[in-house]
Amino acid sequence: MRIDTYETLDSASPRDFADKITIVIDTLRATSTIVTAINNGCKEIIPVSEVEEALSLAQNLDRDTYLLGGERNGVLIEGFDLSNSPLEYTSDVVKGKTIILTTTNGTKAIKKASSAKEIIICSMLNVKAVADYLNEVKMDAVILCAGTEGKGTRKFSLEDVITVGAVISRIDGADIDDLSYASLLLYRENRHDLHNLMQNCFHYKYLISIGYKDDVDFCLQEDIFDILPKYYNGTIKG
Repeated sequence: MRIDTYETLDSASPRDFADKITIVIDTLRATSTIVTAINNGCKEIIPVSEVEEALSLAQNLDRDTYLLGGERNGVLIEGFDLSNSPLEYTSDVVKGKTIILTTTNGTKAIKKASSAKEIIICSMLNVKAVADYLNEVKMDAVILCAGTEGKGTRKFSLEDVITVGAVISRIDGADIDDLSYASLLLYRENRHDLHNLMQNCFHYKYLISIGYKDDVDFCLQEDIFDILPKYYNGTIKG
């Protein structure tokens, strides 16, 4: 099994995913929100890239069957039901609902990987389930980190790479590229105090500055959900 990691969604092209399993990671916060919503019983999640696309899809659904979720620059989109905070996606809110989700980075990463053989949604919350699946199927895989958009460019995010390391640490005997190896070393060195590592990181600090410290604390928990959300034919299901 060969595993290659891409540091942002802009660093990979569709051909990089062809005939491979692709693991999409946006730890703060899209994939953490998706994993949480699936765990809490939503019917499905439809990830879209743009706000207008989300609103257009919603027009074709009965209002009591769906929720609009998402953010731009970390903030709730006007007219949407939920932001991108996993703590909002409780079972009493999402159970049985279709969630149409659009985020600054994470949902774009999922759509970018659409040529992959299989797309799996990963966060710190479900790293063991993801690693167990890779160990079982023993197929070549790509790990796509969403990264963080800023001033017209998308940049490397340490929280995504730490999650890569958490996955790699649970893989048996894979051939890995340099970024995967660096992620593994970083995770091993810091796994017992991720907050100390992250405290000077841009996206970590930004989310705390706009009031989402509880989200950050939640998203850095490891292995609290044993689920494997997959994206197929436009929707994510558990």
